[in-house]
Amino acid sequence: MKLVSYQNDGTEHLGLYINNHIYNLHTCDRLIPDQMNAFLWGSDELMERAIKVNEAIKSGQLTAKEEVFYELLAPVPHPASCRDAYAFRQHVATSRRNRGLEMIPEFDQYPVFYFTNHNAVQGPGEVHCMPDHFQKLDFELEVAVVLSKKARNIKAAEADSLIAGYMIMNDMSARTLQMEEMLLNLGPAKGKDFSTVIGPWLVTPDELEPYKTEAKPGHTGNCYNLQMRCKVNGIEVSAGNLADMGWTFAEIIERCAYGCDVLPGDVIGSGTVGTGCFLELNGTGLLNDKEYQPQWLQPGDLVEMEVTGLGTLSSVMVKANSDLSLLNLKK
Repeated sequence: MKLVSYQNDGTEHLGLYINNHIYNLHTCDRLIPDQMNAFLWGSDELMERAIKVNEAIKSGQLTAKEEVFYELLAPVPHPASCRDAYAFRQHVATSRRNRGLEMIPEFDQYPVFYFTNHNAVQGPGEVHCMPDHFQKLDFELEVAVVLSKKARNIKAAEADSLIAGYMIMNDMSARTLQMEEMLLNLGPAKGKDFSTVIGPWLVTPDELEPYKTEAKPGHTGNCYNLQMRCKVNGIEVSAGNLADMGWTFAEIIERCAYGCDVLPGDVIGSGTVGTGCFLELNGTGLLNDKEYQPQWLQPGDLVEMEVTGLGTLSSVMVKANSDLSLLNLKK
């Protein structure tokens, strides 16, 4: 099942994406809320009702009115929180190597994450950036999960049961701002808080069963063989696979829930897949060739992320009509 959030006439709705059409869930079953957040708090009962509607539309048993005029939103337009993990060993090792650093052993001891700005989560479409953001503006190719249950101190062996679904995530990064502020060993903050793009829809775990594979030795949780690709202006710049996650989402959730509640509507990113950002690609290019020309995102660039089973997430970079600069405000 593919769940979407969309709006028409300025009103937010919850829908099903079926064969390139969108159907409003609430009009098909009045007991299902018309917004994603309320739906996620409804736990298993509402999910089961939505699955029945989805199956009825697909089989032709239910004739539903198709939505025609709409704007696709982030699948979860108002996350309870947004965390991003650091689960791909290749990305971590390569990024550190490019800076002349050894691989950090703690990576293999426990998963880590940071909180990003859940109020800056957005869906497909335009990503509005300030001038400083275009100082080394970067994409980051990831997959994220959304939780549909409240839990605390849950073990990794049970943590997959909290996952409502999976979606593509682009953890946008303004590298100049990020690198400056992280010299103070705090962050990332302003280099990350302007936009996190998720979508185009939320895919429930049952749809990914054909892609299930074994987690890496010594690890616990579901793992999926999903090809991940990113194109910029039609040219492929990144390719990887979700199965390369060193830490599973279940293990990441276990750490997130230690001593605190995780909630329905929480979004948790995988971290960047190997080769999944210009920071890593540019560093490798310069390491191998001193004449290499680094690439960063520019105004008007089209970023298309495609993940097997999860669809394609498209974004266009737009420069704000402003000359305000944090970089120029430094003392």
